[in-house]
Amino acid sequence: MLFKATYQVNKFDVPTRETTLSLYLEAENEIEARKILDKHTPYNIEFIQPIEGKHLEYEQNQPNFEVTEFPQ
Repeated sequence: MLFKATYQVNKFDVPTRETTLSLYLEAENEIEARKILDKHTPYNIEFIQPIEGKHLEYEQNQPNFEVTEFPQ
C-alpha cells in the first residue's frame, strides 16, 4: 500500500505549514511505514496516511510525486 508522510526535517523544529515536507513510501500498513521512517530518517514525522483511489490519482499528477525507496 502507498502512504504519504508529512514531516519536519529536524526533530526539534516546531511543526509549521511553511516548513512541512512530504514523501511517499510503500509499506504493508501504517505501523510498518512508521517503523521504516524511524529507522531510515532523522525526520520529525507529523502524519502518515494511506493514499488510494482519487487521492492517489491527484498525488500522482503533482510534479514532485516520487515514491521513496528505503533499503530492507
